[in-house]
Amino acid sequence: MAQQTYATATDSGGDPGTGGRPASRLRRLTRGWRGDGGTWRRGAVLAVLAVLVALAMILHAQIPNSIGSLGSLNETFLPWLGVFVPLLFLLALVRKSATALIAVLVPAVTWVNLFGGLVTDKTGTGGDLTVVSHNVNAENPDPAGTARSVAASGAEVLALEELTPQAVPVYTRALEDSYPYHKVEGTVGVWSKYPMSDTAPVDIKLGWTRAMRTTVTTPQGPVAVYAAHLPSVRVKLNAGFTASRRDQSADALGEAISREPLERTVLLGDLNGTMNDRALNGVTAQMRSTQGAAGSGFGFTWPAAFPMARIDQILVKDVEPMASWTLPRTTSDHLPVAARVRL
Repeated sequence: MAQQTYATATDSGGDPGTGGRPASRLRRLTRGWRGDGGTWRRGAVLAVLAVLVALAMILHAQIPNSIGSLGSLNETFLPWLGVFVPLLFLLALVRKSATALIAVLVPAVTWVNLFGGLVTDKTGTGGDLTVVSHNVNAENPDPAGTARSVAASGAEVLALEELTPQAVPVYTRALEDSYPYHKVEGTVGVWSKYPMSDTAPVDIKLGWTRAMRTTVTTPQGPVAVYAAHLPSVRVKLNAGFTASRRDQSADALGEAISREPLERTVLLGDLNGTMNDRALNGVTAQMRSTQGAAGSGFGFTWPAAFPMARIDQILVKDVEPMASWTLPRTTSDHLPVAARVRL
């Protein structure tokens, strides 16, 4: 009886210990394909969908922004197009379509080419300066706890965005023991363990202050530190991806950074855009992303409950990124981001 049971399990795709493995399921799905001429005729719609997904990735820079900023919307969530690859693969198996299976290789290879490097761990050792940026959320119910959480990172420089007049004293009291130097301009602020000088707001064409610049004098010399919070973007049915104010502010921020007299520059902030978004080219064309150069994974930061996009950034110029990571969740709707750099 035991021998008969074993034979039955083998016939159904594997022995009792392996019957549920993916390889066994795959064999069951592909059973009966041999000699079925329809495998090449079926699945035309799936094949077309696979090619369209690949084109959305390959030609993302050519998708126009003139219609509801569709190009920027696609680039904001560009890595997530990879979710369609396993879905299309499974549908091709269910449909028993060899044509669709081959077509799915196109978006799969495209995704790996674009984002495979982000999946690998590029974290290095060493570094002279650790910096943190955090959009603390204007409605944060526990600003003191948030301050203690980011300070626990041990960073020498903190940039906080979305500060309110009521919360600034709370953050200042919570951070004053570890960060003797600080300055707040509008809704952004920088706290530092090293002396700060030449601090001033940066005009990003909003009519109120959401960006600032300061010089932090480290043991390795001065570093220009920018803190910025670009305008929010929204997806509206009647207007598409409303990002025009964000785009204008990004250009203004890029112009300010291009005029920076110090060579070593660090930008910390909520840019409300990803490194793939062409609207941030004024900034990204002259600075490096620490996450892309020295991170591990995508480092998504928003929304904190289920991060889907990295819109909080640490960018550097004439500074070598050594490591980049996200910090544990606070009571904000964003995750804090940190980086360690070599000056």
